[in-house]
Amino acid sequence: MARAPRARTLLGLVAASLAVVALAACSSGGSNDAGTDASAKGDEYGLVTPGTLTVATEGTYKPFTYHEGGAGDLVGYDVEVAEAVADKLGLKVEFQETQWDAIFAGLDAGRFDVIANQVSINPEREKSYLFSTPYTVSPSVVVVNEGDTSITSFDDLKGKTTAQSLTSNFYQLAVDAGAKVEAVEGWAQAVALLQQGRVDATVNDKLTYLDYVKQTPDAKLAVAAETDPSESALAFTKDKTALVKAVDGALAELREEGVLAELGEKYFGEDVSQ
Repeated sequence: MARAPRARTLLGLVAASLAVVALAACSSGGSNDAGTDASAKGDEYGLVTPGTLTVATEGTYKPFTYHEGGAGDLVGYDVEVAEAVADKLGLKVEFQETQWDAIFAGLDAGRFDVIANQVSINPEREKSYLFSTPYTVSPSVVVVNEGDTSITSFDDLKGKTTAQSLTSNFYQLAVDAGAKVEAVEGWAQAVALLQQGRVDATVNDKLTYLDYVKQTPDAKLAVAAETDPSESALAFTKDKTALVKAVDGALAELREEGVLAELGEKYFGEDVSQ
């Protein structure tokens, strides 16, 4: 009889110990879940840095991605879209500024998770990359000096010289039209060559042109011709299917909430997302 209470005591101790172990296990599991949320997202999306969306952009393409006055924080339409998407996904965002001509090579090398730099969707790129749903819709335009009536269509570019970034979609448009291309690093250099009379035209995005003449009303430029609207989106490598699906969900919410429309109004005076 004297052993019964001891047995109950031992059983009680064992039960208590098991309870402590169980609680510790539960506690440990919960803590790990909270502490590894970022890592889990990194694993799910295959991010370069777990918990952080690493975004490649030029930093010189106003008003999409640039430094006001050439200094200060990175700002622009694409920058704010990327920040809003990352916020929706519960991720931090880190921008890496890269020249356009090297930006896809960097994506291929796994240095970034995504490119946010007005990347136009075209069949050639779709062979190698995944794209989000478009967040910008705009035509490409042929820009000439005011008063130049020798170019009124893309066909008129045949034999003319245009200034283009060699890996841009606009370069291909100019070449397809029969133009000779003067290689430049971006819009600013292309406009400078055009205004100096060293090239006949440049092909670029209409929004870039509108922003430039808004900021530089004495530019004395004109649009000679334009294409049907093209779509620009965030670009990913082919293995980022989970990330693209999540980003598309975030963009849909941002569109429904009016955030994309507000950003368009802020930078262009109108909704440019559709």
